[in-house]
Order: sequence, then structure tokens, then C-alpha cells
Amino acid sequence: MNQAASESGGTGPSHRQVEIGVAGAMAILAVIGIYGSIQVGIGWGADGPRAGFFPFYVSLIVLISCAINIITVLMARETRKIFAEWSQLRQVLSVLVPTAIYVALVPYTGIYVASALLIAFFMRWFGRYGWLATVAVAVFVPVATFITFEMWFLVPLPKGPLETYLGY
Repeated sequence: MNQAASESGGTGPSHRQVEIGVAGAMAILAVIGIYGSIQVGIGWGADGPRAGFFPFYVSLIVLISCAINIITVLMARETRKIFAEWSQLRQVLSVLVPTAIYVALVPYTGIYVASALLIAFFMRWFGRYGWLATVAVAVFVPVATFITFEMWFLVPLPKGPLETYLGY
């Protein structure tokens, strides 16, 4: 991957690389959407549009937009401006990766345990809080959320083995 130099001397991916990468990824998702829509039907049935009608056209618009974006970027004069420096991208990833792990944990541990782990992780890692404050907040917030949603509003949120063990 080419690295562009910024005016401050840092390096990172160029705007051009990011534009092409994002447009390419979105185009792949659009093609998947088009394929899935065709599978369930994109025509007009006796009772109205079939299940894939609207997703097909939305995906088609996204695919056309991606193609226009890629063509525009390729035709533009390269300025070598960077999108972000690698150190900045590392900071973004330091939040994105734990958050993605949190989302992956929710179906297995439930939202309350996963939330407690995420809160504790961020408080210790970024906030450098002591263990007492970390544990207190990491336990209080999910318990308060449980009381608010499950008991007061009667809105069930994803639960895991701990809640089952406790009888909820």
C-alpha cells in the first residue's frame, strides 16, 4: 500500500486509497444485496411489490454511486493528501476492536455481562481508573440498565447464562 506524506511529515493512507477502498467494499455489499433481492424476487406481484423489490433498487443505486465515486477518484488529479496518519488510525482501532468484540459477545454472554466487561476494559485501559471505581461503575451501569429496561419499562434485552442462572 502506498503511503502519502502529510504536510506535518506523517504517513498514512491517501484520500484516494480510502475512497477507492470504501467504494469497493460498498460495491461488494451492493452486489450481495442485488443477488439476494433477485433470489426472493424483484418483480411486482398480484398483491404488490415482491420482497426484493425495494432492496434491489436501493442496492442498485448504491452500486451505481460506488462506480461513479471510483471513476471520479481515478479521473481526479492525485494530490497525495493523507486521509489520516497511522497513529490516528491506531487510536480509532483501539476503540473499534474492543467494541466489535463487545458486539460479538452479546449473543453469548448477554448485553449486561458484555457491557460490564466493555465498561471495565475502557475505564482501566483509557481512563486508568483504579480497580474499585472500575468495578463499581462496571457493575452499577448494567444493573441500573437492567432495572430500567427489564423491570420498569418491561423491555427485554439479550440475556446470557448469568441471568438464566440468577432466574431472570
